[in-house]
Amino acid sequence: MSDLRKEIINILDGKLLTPHFQPIVSLTQKRILGYEALIRGPSDSALHSPFNLFTTAEQFNLSTRLEFLCREITIQRYADLGIKEKLFINASPLVLLQPEFKKGETLRLLDQYGVNPRSVIIELTEHKPADNYEIMRASAKHYRSMGFEIALDDLGAGYSGLRLWAELLPEYVKIDKHFIHALHDDPVKLNFVRSIQSMAVSLNCNVIAEGIETEEEFKAIEKLGIAHAQGYYFARPTAIPLEKIDSSLFTINYANDSKTVPFNNATTAIDIIRDITPISAKTIISDVMNLFHHNGELTMLPLVDDNMASGIIFRDKFLTKLFSSRYGIDLHGKNPIKTFIENTPLCIDKNMPIDLVSKQLTSLMTNDPAFIITSNGEYMGVGTLLDLLAEFTRQQIDSAKHANPLTLLPGSVPINNQVNQLLANKIPFSFGYFDLDNFKPFNDVYSYDAGDDIIKAVANTLSNHIPAESGVVGHIGGDDFIVIFTCDDWLIRCENILETFKNTVPAYYSDKDIKAGGIHTENRTGEKCFFPLVSLSIGLVDSESTNLCQSHVDIADLASEAKKMAKKISGNSLFINQRMSAKNSETFQSAVRSPAAKLHAVN
Repeated sequence: MSDLRKEIINILDGKLLTPHFQPIVSLTQKRILGYEALIRGPSDSALHSPFNLFTTAEQFNLSTRLEFLCREITIQRYADLGIKEKLFINASPLVLLQPEFKKGETLRLLDQYGVNPRSVIIELTEHKPADNYEIMRASAKHYRSMGFEIALDDLGAGYSGLRLWAELLPEYVKIDKHFIHALHDDPVKLNFVRSIQSMAVSLNCNVIAEGIETEEEFKAIEKLGIAHAQGYYFARPTAIPLEKIDSSLFTINYANDSKTVPFNNATTAIDIIRDITPISAKTIISDVMNLFHHNGELTMLPLVDDNMASGIIFRDKFLTKLFSSRYGIDLHGKNPIKTFIENTPLCIDKNMPIDLVSKQLTSLMTNDPAFIITSNGEYMGVGTLLDLLAEFTRQQIDSAKHANPLTLLPGSVPINNQVNQLLANKIPFSFGYFDLDNFKPFNDVYSYDAGDDIIKAVANTLSNHIPAESGVVGHIGGDDFIVIFTCDDWLIRCENILETFKNTVPAYYSDKDIKAGGIHTENRTGEKCFFPLVSLSIGLVDSESTNLCQSHVDIADLASEAKKMAKKISGNSLFINQRMSAKNSETFQSAVRSPAAKLHAVN
């Protein structure tokens, strides 16, 4: 104990700490938004790691002293390096409540080292119970009054994260890395993060996904519309901060990504592109003025150098700012137009589906009426909010035309189009045909309204287990449903669907019928028969088999065949129609007649 105490005191007295900086990246602007400052002890010390350092300080009641020293060293280093991006500084709520806490000390340090408070975000980390929300709220208000923004760290890991979010209304929330790890393969995590993003948009709050380590995790959070990210995928913390993120890390090949293939031939960003000839960011302001003056229909000018866009000049904003002072053109006329750029523009890949473009714009919460459309990161043209809204509305109307009126799920026309599109793009997918057993007898006894309720229960079950990232759910009529699986864990999802539906069905029967295990009623020939509770049969076609098909007709035949086999199994069941390999159409036709298969039943 005494050795550790001596070590921590030596570190504090000698200011033997080194700040490391990890980039926080804007996914919409493809650049570094800021850096989180992370402290390291001496490299040859047992207290080198932050965990050991802060745990030891807390053990000897030195947490407040350590935190202020970390802040001082971090701010000094940030100023010395001349960093222009934002600085995220960690602050423990428990330290804020300590008697020795000095109000205004951070502001004094910023003034001493010449750092603008608006560049600093105070990142509150809460890992222990803290019930004094009034003081927490007052502290946040105090920091904001000095020009600081607030971030809530590790949302989902603390004891009262959602309560603190509601109390503090921070400008940023950072989702704990537990929910980001393998996000793409975990529907529970996907739903959690999607909910956080949805709440953040309504609260005008920025979400930062922490702990991104793989390309798959990056793709998943971008498709959810999250605008900011942090993790080893982009950069590790370093004493000399990384100045620029490798542009290739932002590239997603939407054209070949099965999880982002536009549904029902829906349009992508390239379909709303406007071909506007760009100008260099070095163009002088007077020349830009002449361009707008001689072309009354020109509403915007993208700034592009070496095929990379750095901004968009909007006619109205430009003229308003230029003539806001009496001598605007005389004062600024010879300056380069890049001096008018306030924000890096949102850049969208040409193959990004329209719905994802909408999510990106919503997460960015920008007031700009246009964005850049790129091809492999290079400038292609411009998209506008008006064109996006018009196209999105057209898609919604078109989808509504072919939607099932009861469940509002896509009908056979859009489902068939989607299948054909996946086949044309050679994108792997699996296919499922879902059908209810003993449904007509249930309708006869309990009424068509009750039957509609069962059908809606199937729709809800499928939609809950198969979010947009994992596939497309369709309702082709009556009690028949179709699912296009673009995920790898389709079989597990189907097994979970059967289990969920099995547990859901009894709620639609009387206690008497539940006890009997079914109902007595007439069959199609008028004979009195016993019919078990409604169950679900699934006919499945795996991705290797769909790959051998030429159109949706071939796949429908395989799925129907599998569904018939599944219905021969009592209770909730599935049957997989598999085609492992085929060299030609003759081999394929033979395989159709003699399918290899797997079956599974949930009783």
